[in-house]
Amino acid sequence: MTGMQARRRGGLWVALVVAVMAVVTACTGAPATETTGRSQVALRLGYFPNLTHATAIVGIDKGIFARALDGTATLETRTFNAGPAAIESLFSGAVDATYIGPGPTTNAFVRSQGKAVRVIAGATAGGAALVVKPSIRDAAALRGKRIATPQLGNTQDIALRYWLRQQGLRTDTSGGGEVNVVPQENSQTVQTFATGDIDGAWVPEPYVSRLVRDGGKVLVDERTLWPGGRFVTTNLLVRTAFLEEHPDAVAALLRGHVEATDVVNRDPAGAQRTVAESIGRLTGKPLPADLVAAAWKPLTFTNDPIASSLLEGAKHAQAVGLLGDANLDGLYDLGPLNRVLAAKGEATVVQP
Repeated sequence: MTGMQARRRGGLWVALVVAVMAVVTACTGAPATETTGRSQVALRLGYFPNLTHATAIVGIDKGIFARALDGTATLETRTFNAGPAAIESLFSGAVDATYIGPGPTTNAFVRSQGKAVRVIAGATAGGAALVVKPSIRDAAALRGKRIATPQLGNTQDIALRYWLRQQGLRTDTSGGGEVNVVPQENSQTVQTFATGDIDGAWVPEPYVSRLVRDGGKVLVDERTLWPGGRFVTTNLLVRTAFLEEHPDAVAALLRGHVEATDVVNRDPAGAQRTVAESIGRLTGKPLPADLVAAAWKPLTFTNDPIASSLLEGAKHAQAVGLLGDANLDGLYDLGPLNRVLAAKGEATVVQP
């Protein structure tokens, strides 16, 4: 072999090794960090600029999640207006976990035949209502009116349609029927209510309080429709594949979630300030402190996902034609949450 041939063969071996290393790096994800020597995954977390997502907002703004994930995963965040949009991002892999309502949670589980998602914690109970113009005194007066919800098929959309059905009023998913249901973003609802383009809305806080401040009245406080006034508004949902592939990252996220829940409950005034400032930045519409304080009252921040209300809500979605046959066995995986709670000496929650 000549010297030139040897150099060529040596170059080929170097190129081959570089190519193999590139393939290995692509298959195993990000390279190990210099500080830990371990690969770090990016955990992409979704949430909404609503008071019912206060746990998420406080956890993000106070750096609680970032600290809990440090050394295990890096945190990336994304906001949504309503659940169906967040679910599509989960399905596409654009987010790995999200705070979200029970309606879209159920839909995602059923659409994926029980494979794509798992509920790993509760977050918020209560905090939703139907607000209408003062001239509307009862359900019968809603005939022919336009009532907004955050998005077709979201938790409040299902609640409105089911309640109207109980009152003998028909709706359909195209906005027709005896009551015209108009899905639109919550911030838009504030404007359309003020201009008279809609007659009311079934929305979460702080939009209930904002519409009341703008002259509306609460026709239905959703707490009155549930045993003991307890119903899940927000839970924490994760992609099953992410849970299986990165259990340490999910455990770290849950440690942050439990700590954020404790902070919200221990210092409600501080949490209210944080949430108001964050929503103001995200929506461009700062929330007055007294409005946030009023909107906070019907909310309960809890690690318990109140599974019984989700299961009943699935029946409501079926009744209004927004959900087919639903076998929800396996939707909840509360083992990781209960291990975190037990380690902190806090009460665990019942696995459905």
